Amino acid sequence: MSAFGRRRADIAALSEPTRVMEAQLPAPTQVEPPPVVNPDLRNLCLARLDMAAVAGLPPDRLTAEIEQLIATIATEKRVQLNAREQRALAGELVNDMLGLGPLEPLLDDETITDIMVNGPDKIFVERRGKVVLSGARFRDAAHAMNICQRVAAAVGRRVDESSPTVDARLKDGSRVNIVFPPLALDGPYISIRKFAKRRIGFDKLIEFGSLTQQVARILEIAGQCRLNIIISGGTGSGKTTLLNALSRMIAADERIITVEDAAELQLQQPHVVRLETRPASLEGRGEINQRELVRNALRMRPDRIILGEVRGSEAFDMLQAMNTGHDGSMSTIHANTARDAVTRIENMVQMGNLGLSASAIRTQIVSAVDLIVQIERHRDGTRRITQVTDVCGLEGEVVILNDICRLEGLKPGADGALSARYKMNRARPSFHERLAYFEVDRAWTAVFEEASAL
Repeated sequence: MSAFGRRRADIAALSEPTRVMEAQLPAPTQVEPPPVVNPDLRNLCLARLDMAAVAGLPPDRLTAEIEQLIATIATEKRVQLNAREQRALAGELVNDMLGLGPLEPLLDDETITDIMVNGPDKIFVERRGKVVLSGARFRDAAHAMNICQRVAAAVGRRVDESSPTVDARLKDGSRVNIVFPPLALDGPYISIRKFAKRRIGFDKLIEFGSLTQQVARILEIAGQCRLNIIISGGTGSGKTTLLNALSRMIAADERIITVEDAAELQLQQPHVVRLETRPASLEGRGEINQRELVRNALRMRPDRIILGEVRGSEAFDMLQAMNTGHDGSMSTIHANTARDAVTRIENMVQMGNLGLSASAIRTQIVSAVDLIVQIERHRDGTRRITQVTDVCGLEGEVVILNDICRLEGLKPGADGALSARYKMNRARPSFHERLAYFEVDRAWTAVFEEASAL
């Protein structure tokens, strides 16, 4: 355990839970297939557009100008075009010129969390945990490829046959993964994890059923007591959302450095330094990976270091950071249980440090990591915290873990939604001295007393 060395003033009052007042999400909107428009009319519009003149126009003004042009051409060519088809064609042209084509309506729909393109005519979306086929589609594979290249170029990256995979992000921060032919057999594949426009805090997660008030209080205290936390879970389980909620417990006067492959963290503190990896150039040079960024972050006088995701040899540098006075650091990892998370960290450290013994790595893990939070997506679409685990110590060659709380008894209700309760463990955690140091040991005990009274 690293030295405490932090002012008690960093701890906000814990007598009341944090409240995040946010508007309700709008009701889901169905994405209808766009009207079929004569392609010749589209080509005529493109031929008459003065790209230099319209480049600086705002989207609403550009839409109005294009609608007027469409009406003029339709009259000249005696093409029957109703108002809906005219608006659809104008919107399609504007989205192609300024946005992501048929994906724009999906990006604007706040009920959609993921967009998955399996070729030009199969676009799936996830709404409230359920994946369905949308009515949107690209005109053809070339149209989809053009959009992919625009996304990659916007962040200084490239995607083509020689470099057929890329991780990128959109202007709003949404994370994008693209797989290009020849690896993609049915045209380009696009996976978009949308960037939440509304900040999600613990209150919202409680409302969604992801955790209870008592579990939220445990995590609030852990975050404000500068515990080193690993969030573990599968793909799409809500790790980044939970990490964003946890980061709200960080004091405003701390210097936070984030390291990510594709920047998607939404930290609200004023003193945040964001670092992002860089792929190799066309010549195969200039790559900057997460491990190099973590090492550089240690020289930037951080109070906390947050890794968006640990997936390789940078795990060793993350443990070093946690062990060298950067208390309160956080990261996410792909694993199915808290025990699996420990094993994965050990394996990733060995990937880049073959000379370290297993016992030495486990000692590093135990001294660096305080808490593992396991989150899962269940069959009803809800992401739930299933374990909050204390990394207690080392007994021989075995890392001792103790579940502070654990989700038990998942049962389906009449509406198909699952219900469960948490089993709370009142045993004294390994970091009880830290709780006492920050004078929140009574608040910690009160959480378990409240849970036992329910």
